[in-house]
Amino acid sequence: MPSTPDRPASSAQPDETLTDAEAAYLAARDTVPIDASEGRDLRTRDTVRLPLQRARARARAGRAPLAVAAAVAAGWAFLVSYLPVALVMWLAQLVEGAGSAGGAAIIGLGAWLLGHGVPLGTSLGPVGLAPLGLAVLITWRLARAGVHVTRAIGARDDGTMRQALSVAGAVGLGWAALGLLAALLVGAGGGPQVNPARAFATLFVVGALASLTGALRTTGALGELATRLPRWLRDAVRTGVVGGLLILATGAGSTGLAVALNGGDASGMIGAYRTGVAGQAGITLVSLAYAPNAAIWAVGYLLGPGFSLGTHTTVQITQVSVGALPTVPLVAGLPSGPLGGVGAALPAVPLVAAMLAGWLLHRRLRRAGRDPAKPPRVVPWRRLTAAAATAGPVAGVVLFAAALVSGGPLGGGRLSELGTSAWQVGLIGAGVVSVGALAGAIAARMFVTGQKTGGPRTGTSHT
Repeated sequence: MPSTPDRPASSAQPDETLTDAEAAYLAARDTVPIDASEGRDLRTRDTVRLPLQRARARARAGRAPLAVAAAVAAGWAFLVSYLPVALVMWLAQLVEGAGSAGGAAIIGLGAWLLGHGVPLGTSLGPVGLAPLGLAVLITWRLARAGVHVTRAIGARDDGTMRQALSVAGAVGLGWAALGLLAALLVGAGGGPQVNPARAFATLFVVGALASLTGALRTTGALGELATRLPRWLRDAVRTGVVGGLLILATGAGSTGLAVALNGGDASGMIGAYRTGVAGQAGITLVSLAYAPNAAIWAVGYLLGPGFSLGTHTTVQITQVSVGALPTVPLVAGLPSGPLGGVGAALPAVPLVAAMLAGWLLHRRLRRAGRDPAKPPRVVPWRRLTAAAATAGPVAGVVLFAAALVSGGPLGGGRLSELGTSAWQVGLIGAGVVSVGALAGAIAARMFVTGQKTGGPRTGTSHT
């Protein structure tokens, strides 16, 4: 029987290789040899630094300072929100070859401040009608600034309100500093009169609140706050916000439809300026910046209070009384008189939007947290009706805030009052959403229950 051959002399090489690899691994882990024979307390000696600890240390070392992150984020938000305004102002100034880059930059800074709600003093009187289209752009960029700063300082998913508030405060201070600088430049450049102190205070509030929305979501503090509320209250807040936004959407839709049906008049108003293609494009963009204002005023029109386009003017479904108006395309969508016939059914449109919000509430509650393999559950009546009824006041707050920021003066004289009554829109909107959401949720609940009980029964057949 053949004998087994001896192992080669190189059989010790794997042990040596393993020893070398272990030594390299321990060296990479920043190990320090510990000699227990010295009799010293091992707790006072250096020990191994774990890889996870090193990763956390590197992450802390890579975090940006809060002040630097806030300054960079605020500066970028300013560029993104200001440069389009300066371009629009330059295009709007192209009247018979007039307009310059420097003048457009100064007027653009004034318009940028106006987008925050900072009033401007002009030779025609105070101008405080903020273009909400620009305000939406500014709010969006500030919210993104809150997100970026939160990530830069390493507070993502931190879950603490303190981090979110610190981010909002830092961004708000940076934004207020930019507002103060813009106000000083507008005053020094011969533009409209701006109060620097008011500009600083207004932009701090806007910057802090807008960036707080992004910081709350990124840190996870918003979710922590939501979990502390009762479930029916969380459902009510969400449904109320959805109902308010749906009613605002009805105002936007009715405004767009009215302008589209009178497109010839709108085109004639733009052509009357004789400014060429570039100037007409600027006028069109200015009108688009004020389109959200017109949409909110249309909500007041649909809900009943109506709106005014100057002193001693009224635009309601049952009454229209206006005088001389600025020649802008949005004016082409104004009704020429009281509505009758099919137009009298327009007040029902917000109620339909509120019913849709109630139907969406039932749909979400029915599908929340269910097993995909099982049929949707039946929503309890108490939770459904409590959320639907409470959604009305939440929607009222949303509509009140929208109507409040949509109005303002456009100079002195008869154009010193433009907008709709905020408290009337909020109060009537709250009632409409409460009734509509209740009706929509109850109808959806009864329809789904009827479908479930009226379906075919399954069972074992006996022959």
